[in-house]
Amino acid sequence: MPLDLSNTLVIGISATALFDMSESDRMFRETYATDPNSAIEKYRAYMLEHENQPLQPGTGYPLVKALLGLNQYRQPDDKSPLVEVVVMSRNSPDTGIRILNTIRHDKLDITRSAFTAGETVADYLDAFDVDLFLTTNVEDAQKVIDSRFCAAAILKDPPSDASDIPEEQVRIAFDGDAVLFSDESELVYKTQGMAAFHALEDAQQDIPMTEGPYATLLKKIAKLQERLPTRVEYSPVRIALVTARNSPSEMRVIKTLRSWGVYVDEAFFSRRCRENKSSEGI
Repeated sequence: MPLDLSNTLVIGISATALFDMSESDRMFRETYATDPNSAIEKYRAYMLEHENQPLQPGTGYPLVKALLGLNQYRQPDDKSPLVEVVVMSRNSPDTGIRILNTIRHDKLDITRSAFTAGETVADYLDAFDVDLFLTTNVEDAQKVIDSRFCAAAILKDPPSDASDIPEEQVRIAFDGDAVLFSDESELVYKTQGMAAFHALEDAQQDIPMTEGPYATLLKKIAKLQERLPTRVEYSPVRIALVTARNSPSEMRVIKTLRSWGVYVDEAFFSRRCRENKSSEGI
């Protein structure tokens, strides 16, 4: 009987984001640059030789650990987990054994995976019911976004003060401009200017905005918060919103989220010149 994942946050993550595979990747690229014909053969030999040697954690490892840790709050009568993680890799199943061995070694509760032998994983995300795909590769992220199957995010190295964040806490920040919300209002700004934009948003502050491409993901995270035993204000899952909107257009944002049934812990109405700096502090 298939598992109902409608209330489960399903995260897809590339193997190179979950684990540090830089050494094998570098070896393949260096060989491919001088001798493409032997690159795959040497890579396969390397991966088979080291398949029982666990990989080190990658950029996305702490996030995955924290997300999987949320399943401790699953109630006995829950038919589905709160969070499910799927590992997606361009390795072949044969060379992917090292990845699977590392998952077992680290006791990560990951049961689903995909190995595509060099092909893009974007075509398989829908079949795995993935809500968010995490990767360190910009091109892969763009392919996923273009496919419109799910959201995608680029993982970067954790900030230097990441140790200040409790291990069990998950922090997710959204760019609200044409991401959570549609670009209808943005088009007014581009065609008629800032004054017209503010006037429109102020007049329509009680009219919820149309959903943007990442609104579904935000609502899925809100469902996850509802399944946790604590009040949303004390949830281990914290949501932040960063937007270039400022007064008087910020009111419509807050009221739209309220109409969606979404609680946001932090919101930064930062105007265009401050948006990047605001996101750095989250």
